[in-house]
Amino acid sequence: MNSTVAIERCCDYSVSETSRAMRAAIQSIDGLDFVKPGMRVGIKLNLVAAAKPERAATTHPELVCRLVEMLREKGAEVILGDSPGGLYNEVALNHIYSVCGMNVAEKMGAKLNRNFGVADGSYPEATIAKSFQYTSWLDQCDAIINFAKLKSHGMMGMSCAAKNMFGVIPGVTKPQYHYRFPDINQFSDMILDLDTYFKPVLSLVDAVVGMEGNGPTAGKPRPIGAILASRDMHAMDLVCAAMIGLSKEDVPTLQAAYRRGLIPEKADRIATTNKISDYMVGDFETLETHNSLLFSDQVGGGKVGKLFEKLGSNVLRAQPKVHPQECIGCKQCKNVCPAKAITMENNIPVIARGKCIKCFCCQEFCPKGAIKVSKSLLMRLIK
Repeated sequence: MNSTVAIERCCDYSVSETSRAMRAAIQSIDGLDFVKPGMRVGIKLNLVAAAKPERAATTHPELVCRLVEMLREKGAEVILGDSPGGLYNEVALNHIYSVCGMNVAEKMGAKLNRNFGVADGSYPEATIAKSFQYTSWLDQCDAIINFAKLKSHGMMGMSCAAKNMFGVIPGVTKPQYHYRFPDINQFSDMILDLDTYFKPVLSLVDAVVGMEGNGPTAGKPRPIGAILASRDMHAMDLVCAAMIGLSKEDVPTLQAAYRRGLIPEKADRIATTNKISDYMVGDFETLETHNSLLFSDQVGGGKVGKLFEKLGSNVLRAQPKVHPQECIGCKQCKNVCPAKAITMENNIPVIARGKCIKCFCCQEFCPKGAIKVSKSLLMRLIK
């Protein structure tokens, strides 16, 4: 596989700027050479929530339109889709398509997915996700393009190309996968299994304006000024991490990719079309989740090492914290919690720490950003 990562400057979402940058990024890695006339190409977007494009939570529609144009020029049929958390049906998705601005892509000749079927996947070669359910619209596609958004993430440190493929899991069943794989290393291996099962032929990242802080839905828009493209999503994720001040140690999916030999130790060992240093945002606000502290490696492994790893993970690991003054009492956090760790008291959510598996579903899907990632007292003292 060609692991070169294209990084192209893109300063805004104007038609002229996005057209130039998208074409330059994709053409520099021969990214659409696979497309044949009549081929049906599915674009797996990041439509995590019904959020307007200016919130920087979802793939921007102007970039999607430019990609659709390029695919249509090659004679491809184009389907756009995703499965956000929550109901996976026509009413819910039509609302999300509309708010996220994706209806404009239909005017460019693309189709928005309205097949809400679910299929069973079998993957005996997987590390951990040997069976799973997925959204069956992907079966209609001859090839898949993964189009992610660069954001901070409460559970995974960073949301980018690898994490974006978790959107193949139907929305209402996503919490089940958090409960099925509560360990962060298992959860990351599950995501990489999905990546290798669906094998996107091309991955793109919208990093024109990313999201920092309380991501992936309630953070702050942060200009980064880049579009990235690669046939190797994990190499591209390592580059994106470096751009926002993270290393593979900070992102569990990158740790999983490194364990599998899919990426080098550092981003500077990856071939890029432009210098990573020209795109780095030095003060990008990330979330120190400390979900994967490998204490067993540091103390020699074995039972003692595993004990230290469990204790260290529990003591230092970040956790979701409710900010009552921002809460509207909608109960969405309670409804989405896979561990049933949230109850409502005086219309305010209360998290039972003994039950909480720290999946951050409540933080991710809170419509007002009233639940935030909080460092433990010990970690604050260490800092």
